[in-house]
Amino acid sequence: MKRNTRTVLSGAIAGVAATLFAASAIAQTLTLGATITATGPNAAVGKPYKDLLEILPNTLAGVPVKYIIMDDGGDPAAAVKNARKFVSEDKVDAILGSTATPPATAMMDVAVESKTLQIALSPVAIPADKLPWIFLVPQPVPLMVEGVIENMKAAGVKTVAYIGYSDGWGDLNWNILQQLAPKAGLSVVAGERFARADTSVTGQILKILAANPDAVYIGGAGTPAALPHITLIERGYKGRIYHTHGTINRDFLRVGGKGIEGGIAPTGPVAVAEQLPDSNPSKKVGMEFLRLFEGKYGAGSSNPFAAYAYDAVKIIEAAVPTALKRGKPGTAEFRQALRDAVEGLRNVPGTHGVYSMSPTNHNGMDERARVMVRVQNGAWALIR
Repeated sequence: MKRNTRTVLSGAIAGVAATLFAASAIAQTLTLGATITATGPNAAVGKPYKDLLEILPNTLAGVPVKYIIMDDGGDPAAAVKNARKFVSEDKVDAILGSTATPPATAMMDVAVESKTLQIALSPVAIPADKLPWIFLVPQPVPLMVEGVIENMKAAGVKTVAYIGYSDGWGDLNWNILQQLAPKAGLSVVAGERFARADTSVTGQILKILAANPDAVYIGGAGTPAALPHITLIERGYKGRIYHTHGTINRDFLRVGGKGIEGGIAPTGPVAVAEQLPDSNPSKKVGMEFLRLFEGKYGAGSSNPFAAYAYDAVKIIEAAVPTALKRGKPGTAEFRQALRDAVEGLRNVPGTHGVYSMSPTNHNGMDERARVMVRVQNGAWALIR
């Protein structure tokens, strides 16, 4: 808020005014609770979200905002505990998280029961009975797998094998690949799984090599996803290797090194914001995000995971003015109004795409939320 420097208040009047202002500010403070997987095997994915939330401006749409950030370590039970604290003790206006699929899914019941908007920061499948209160910013897995399959077809791929995590994220990618590949004329010839904490996948890779696929799709995220890729190369595999958008971060590139050179993945536009044409609707907001994040943490520090948190807050910011017409932060009326306002948003540019929500679509993204990239000289390069 800008202060009128030409107004002079004296003595008791100034004191009363200051007290009233402080009380008003507290009453109007927006509170957002974020549960983040900042430790554990998936910390490389989760920590950037936390880093972003810690440097955001202290107002949204002119309203003071308070961020409560908690770590769930990737444990669904811990995420649920955090969410219950948010709604019962902190009286949050919205929940952000989690940054891994299993805990984000587990939290949904808390959001629905408490009638509190949840914006998932990782891809989740939203059951119909939970849809009213759950939104998500990451691209839906089908949208990204479609990009992978289109690239495979263009390259003449006929057969594909899969190796992915033995959890919800691995399930999502496996199920969508099985659904979409046959429709595109591709045969899925093998399907293997591994745990995020595994140190060897040799047995699974040998089975994949025995199937002799033209391409391999790795359903992983973060640094552990480099292991199958490296093992494939070490075993002499010469076909194309694809990853999910969950691998787009510098830690993945660092851990994989030359062993993942040439790997292909779909990602949101922000991952290659500088390489986008000016006509791309995500370029401007993507560059704004880069300046904010890298201004704090240094050149090259940004990644698409932090940008998901940026988009979630942008969505809330766009909805707040409408919600304020029906209630004050901290009240059930405002929480309902905020949910309704988010559902009514249209054409909100984000770093990862353009968001247009509806009662039946709580992600609102289309093909503008996807570009294809390749690991080239230790960095992600846009495939034009």
